[in-house]
Amino acid sequence: MEFQTGYERNLETIPVGDLGIIALKSCEDLGRKINGHIVNWRSERVHEHQGSPLLQGYDKPSYLVNTDVPRFGSGEAKGQINDSVRGKDIYILVDVCNYSLTYSLFGCTNRMSPDDHYQDLKRIIAAIGGKARRVNVIMPFLYESRQFTRSGRESLDCGLALQELVKMGVENIITFDAHDPRVQNAIPLHGFETILPIYQFIKGLFRAVPDLKIDPDRLMIISPDEGSASRAIYMANVLGVDMGMFYKRRDYARMVNGKHPVVAHEFLGRDLSGKDVVLIDDMIVTGDSMIEAARHLKKRDANRVLLCSTFGLFTQGFDKFDSAYEEGIFDALVTTNLVYQPPELLSKPWYTCCDLSKYIALVIDTLNHDGSVSDLLTPTGRIHKFLENHKN
Repeated sequence: MEFQTGYERNLETIPVGDLGIIALKSCEDLGRKINGHIVNWRSERVHEHQGSPLLQGYDKPSYLVNTDVPRFGSGEAKGQINDSVRGKDIYILVDVCNYSLTYSLFGCTNRMSPDDHYQDLKRIIAAIGGKARRVNVIMPFLYESRQFTRSGRESLDCGLALQELVKMGVENIITFDAHDPRVQNAIPLHGFETILPIYQFIKGLFRAVPDLKIDPDRLMIISPDEGSASRAIYMANVLGVDMGMFYKRRDYARMVNGKHPVVAHEFLGRDLSGKDVVLIDDMIVTGDSMIEAARHLKKRDANRVLLCSTFGLFTQGFDKFDSAYEEGIFDALVTTNLVYQPPELLSKPWYTCCDLSKYIALVIDTLNHDGSVSDLLTPTGRIHKFLENHKN
């Protein structure tokens, strides 16, 4: 299916309800960009039912709904809706990883944690009070997605959170690159989409390395561990190149910071000599595993090492990446703006950002029309079209 721009899509169907976008404070910048795209498309679009009462309020200067989550001095909070949401098709955006926000707790400044952001999301859903036509949650980084399975007497936080949201009336949950998509089995009767931003990664790689060649003899896609193999396989297949992977040998006799330490990285794949390699993962947390894998690739005579990750968390800062870049361990790093990006990161010479605001706007605009998003979720056609245009 050929990809269409925002104002060319959804010309026939009547929207589910008047569109409303709630961008929580953690996602305000991304929300403004998404709103801007939809405002532009709908101002240019000539709808088949133009002038119908069913399209009243279709073309508006803004779809953002004004909300607030004020806090008391004790740290407790409440959700407030300051605009009407009755009958609206609501899309709530939340970034549970935005650690830049703070609040006062008994006179002390406290940074917001993922738990705080998740509670604020629930407060806003509760404030809607069932008056909206439909409530959809767009949570790019899925809350507690790393705790999706049990390896002992442990809580299953992610599944519990999903069940809690649907019990509160949420119909669709949209996330990106879930750590394990099987967590959706917790809510089998409700909408759950996990999206891989491979198309945006490919465009970002060409911005970072304009002379990149899509050729099996000059490029290879690498997974840093077993868990990311499916991402690497899809990217390699759609580009028509080979893939390889590392598997981690761990010391299961010890626990360090809640996990078994990695003893060694073992590589499975073809010869890398002279090839550019793309190392792709869902998230960069401390960055130790990614840099260690990149170091092994360089030892195997890889030409340029390009790092790709949906979420750049950088929980221990950027010093180790600065050092690795200066050593020539990697040549570029590409992540998305789906989680908070500190200004320091945006200024790094090795960093390239993939803006997904237009993509999310397309998803929202399509779902608001109750349209199919299959061509958006599977971007193979768009990738091939982009590569063909780039070649020409």
